[in-house]
Amino acid sequence: MALVVQDRTFLDVLGAEARKDLFRISAERSFRADEHLLLEQDDSSHVLVLLEGWAVVSTATDRSSARLILALRRRGELVGEMAALGGIARSASVTALGPVRALVVPGARFRAFAGRDPEVSALLMAQLVSRLRTSDEERRTLASLTVIQRVAGRLLELGELQRAASGRAGTRDTGAPGDEFPVLAQFAQHDLADAVGATREAVAKSLRLLRAAGVVRTRPRRIELIDHDALRLLAAGGNIGFPAS
Repeated sequence: MALVVQDRTFLDVLGAEARKDLFRISAERSFRADEHLLLEQDDSSHVLVLLEGWAVVSTATDRSSARLILALRRRGELVGEMAALGGIARSASVTALGPVRALVVPGARFRAFAGRDPEVSALLMAQLVSRLRTSDEERRTLASLTVIQRVAGRLLELGELQRAASGRAGTRDTGAPGDEFPVLAQFAQHDLADAVGATREAVAKSLRLLRAAGVVRTRPRRIELIDHDALRLLAAGGNIGFPAS
């Protein structure tokens, strides 16, 4: 499962001159938590480059007001480029997950920027291929795994992303006393449901089982990961012997 493309970001790979040009043609803007950066079906064409924070890419579903989270975007990533380059309406909404700071580039300026620099064009193509590959993997996951597998896998992924953001990538959480358990702040249960393509009721049931087994602790807009080994086993299709309800 993967909501985040693990390649180096657009801004990280961009050369010094191209980066200077990008900042020259853009304006900086800040967004509050839960504020929309882009809206699905909107006909605007500007592009954003995230400088700080995380943003959620989501799309509407057939389940009334439910949304499906397609991806998470982090510092250095580009969002909104398809509308700018293709002249089409926005295919998804992008929402700030906590405070976000971003560059805003008008669509016409971004097209000119990409058109005059082969390096930028190549980066955009590589980014598109990588995102399509990640999207294909995600669709296979949603079609083949149970809800509890998806929930466990997504929690592990989000915990690892948090460790990477805090400089602890690659460290192993043992669950021993004194360990600092990862806390997924600002990520509510309905966000998790949207992120695994399941109903809120099904995800709430999975979280109740995980809480009863001592695998996670939850509070409003806060999920604490306690037992990573159990989450890994569940994500792989194993069974941890949930207590009888």
